[in-house]
Amino acid sequence: MRNVLLIACVLLASACRTATTPATSPAASPATGSATGNATVLISLDGFRADYITRPGAVNLRALAARGVRAERMIPAFPSKTFPNHYTIVTGLHPEHHGIVANTMVDARIGTTFTIGDTLIARDPRWWGGEPIWNTAERQGVRTAAFFWPGSDYAINGRYPTYYTPFDNRVPDTLRVRQVIDWLTMPAAQAPRFVTLYYSNTDNAGHDHGPDAPQVDTAIAHVDSLVGALVKGLTARGLGDRVNFVIVSDHGMTPIDASRVIRLDEYIDLNDVDVVDWMPVAAVTPKAGKLPAVYEALRRAPHVQVFRKDSVPARFHYRDNPRITPLVLLADEGWTITSTERLRTGAPRGGTHGYDNFLPSMGALFIAAGPDIQQGRVIAPFANVHVYPLLARLLGVTPAPGDGHADSLAIMRRD
Repeated sequence: MRNVLLIACVLLASACRTATTPATSPAASPATGSATGNATVLISLDGFRADYITRPGAVNLRALAARGVRAERMIPAFPSKTFPNHYTIVTGLHPEHHGIVANTMVDARIGTTFTIGDTLIARDPRWWGGEPIWNTAERQGVRTAAFFWPGSDYAINGRYPTYYTPFDNRVPDTLRVRQVIDWLTMPAAQAPRFVTLYYSNTDNAGHDHGPDAPQVDTAIAHVDSLVGALVKGLTARGLGDRVNFVIVSDHGMTPIDASRVIRLDEYIDLNDVDVVDWMPVAAVTPKAGKLPAVYEALRRAPHVQVFRKDSVPARFHYRDNPRITPLVLLADEGWTITSTERLRTGAPRGGTHGYDNFLPSMGALFIAAGPDIQQGRVIAPFANVHVYPLLARLLGVTPAPGDGHADSLAIMRRD
C-alpha cells in the first residue's frame, strides 16, 4: 500500500508540474478572442456512443444537454477510430486531408509505421497535417491548454498549446478536472481561453465487455461524475456563466464475438500482401504484380466489402492520401477481419468500432452548453468536421481552411 501511495504521489506531482508549465512555443499575447471573452472547454469521452446519454448514469450530461444543444448523434470520420477522429474534430479536415488516416499506417516518404502506442514515431511532425484549433487560437493571440488530446503534446507546425500535458493515462481522473479548473481561474493575463480534456473509460469498458455490459454503465457514471465535478467546480469559483462546454466522443461501439470472423488466409496467400491494419477496416498492400489476383480473390469473401483505393465510396472521403493502401477492406457491422494465426492469440469478444461511420452504432456524442449556446435544442446528425469551425467561432478566431462549415451548426445565441 505504501508503494501504491508513493506512485500516486509521484504521478500527481509530475502531472501538476507538466501541466502548469508553459510550452516551449513562443509566449502567447493577451487573448483577443470573441466579443464575449468566454472560455471554451472541449471534452472527449472516448467511445461514448451517442445513445449512452439515455443510460442511467449520464445524469450530468443530460442536464447539460437540457440547457444547451445535443445532436441525435455526431457522425464520425471514416474510419471510425480514435486518432483519425480526434484529429478531425480539432482540424475540421477529413482524414484523407489531415493525414491521420488510421491508428496504424505507413508512409513510404517518412519510412516508418505510425502506431498510436509509439509516441516517438508519432512525434514526427510530418505525420500531422492541417492546423489544430489550439494552433489556430495561439496564432491569433488566444492562450490554450490541453490535458490530453491526440497531437496536443507534439510540435505541429512548430507550435504547442501554452500549457499542455504529455499523454499518460495513469494520471488520476480527478486531477485532470482540478487542473482544468486551476487553469481557467488563473489571472486573466495568464489564463487560457480554450482547454481540452480527455477520458478513455467508456472506450476501455466497451472494448473489454461490449457496449451493453454493466461495466459500461459504470464507466458512463464515472465520466459523467467527472463532467459534473468540473461544472460544479467552475461554478463555485464564479465561472459558471463564463465557460462554454463542448462535449464530444470520437466514435461509438458495437459488439463482436467469435462466431463472426473473416479469415483472409482462406481466400489469399498472406505472403502476397502486407496488411498494415486489420480491423474492421483492413489496409492491404499487395506485393508487386499481385493486386488484380488478390482483389478478385478477396471479393469472394462474405461479410466484407473490398475496394480499390480509387473506388472507395465518395461519402467516406477516403481516397486522396498516399497513406491509404491500394486495397481497403470494410467488414460488415460486428464482423472481424482476421487470420487463422491471429485467432490463435485470442477470439474476438467485447466490442469494437471503426465500421461504416454512418451506422447508428458508430454515432458519437455531441453536447454544447454555455453562455454563447442556444438552449433546449436537439439537432439532426451531423459530421464531426463541423466542430472545428464552431470552436473557432466560440473563440472569436478565424478558422483555417477546412472541410467543415460553421454555418452548418447554427447553435450559437448570436446566430
